[in-house]
Amino acid sequence: MTPLSIRWPAEALWEAVVPQLPGFSVEVLPSIDSTNTELMRRARAGLCDPTLLVAEQQTAGRGRLGRVWQSDVGASLMMSLGLPLAPADWSGLSLAVGVSVAESLQPVLPPEGEGQPPRVGLKWPNDLWTTGDRKLGGILVETASFVAAQGSSAMPAGSAARYVVVGIGINVLPRGGDGMSMPPASLQEVERGLTAPEALRRIVPPLVAMLQSFEGYGFSPMQARFAQRDILQGRAVTMSDGQAGTAHGVGEDGALLVQTANGMQAITSSEISVRPSPALPS
Repeated sequence: MTPLSIRWPAEALWEAVVPQLPGFSVEVLPSIDSTNTELMRRARAGLCDPTLLVAEQQTAGRGRLGRVWQSDVGASLMMSLGLPLAPADWSGLSLAVGVSVAESLQPVLPPEGEGQPPRVGLKWPNDLWTTGDRKLGGILVETASFVAAQGSSAMPAGSAARYVVVGIGINVLPRGGDGMSMPPASLQEVERGLTAPEALRRIVPPLVAMLQSFEGYGFSPMQARFAQRDILQGRAVTMSDGQAGTAHGVGEDGALLVQTANGMQAITSSEISVRPSPALPS
């Protein structure tokens, strides 16, 4: 796929989303350091209107814990959605985003077994993995204090809103493992022929609807849907702080529940990296 062959559904997405999100705009940039970084820059300058920013190439893409996410043109979907949001509780937002994206890419989980396409699952707190513990994509959620620019469609003074930027990076084409124990997964393995523009079209409208639902109801309504795709459930896990135990799903607030030698622990810090032990053969 060459850059000239990429046709992004910007107008179709705008038409689908703007009735639910007034002031919404779509921008596609050929290259930028990071879509998340750019929307956060704008927010801090007072530009807080709802915006979908898509980059064909990132030169300094960021993942969680400062990890780098870079890709050639057409090889990945790299996007950030920024909008004002005022939920009563922010807990579990990245998990809810993961549920929305996974369901948009693969609405029905295929049966497990040889000859079946990989299943799109979720690894707490913000990764999309497929069968065989292979990373398909990542989610980075950041917020900025809400700053109203003159003439912007900002929320009223005194609002509890913050400007939230939801960054999503997904491997579209197969890529090398670069020394990883398992090579990354790709959308082409999940669904042959699925392109970055088509994935974008599938993801964005349901994501906007989910964020608006999250604002009113929080993560709790998404808990059961997360559980259907939870790749850590019932597996031995090790945390970066040295704790180890067995994962037992997530709570209503999105906390990871881990049975350790010291009892059941609710892990809430996004700065704690969790790694599963290899899955046993079925």
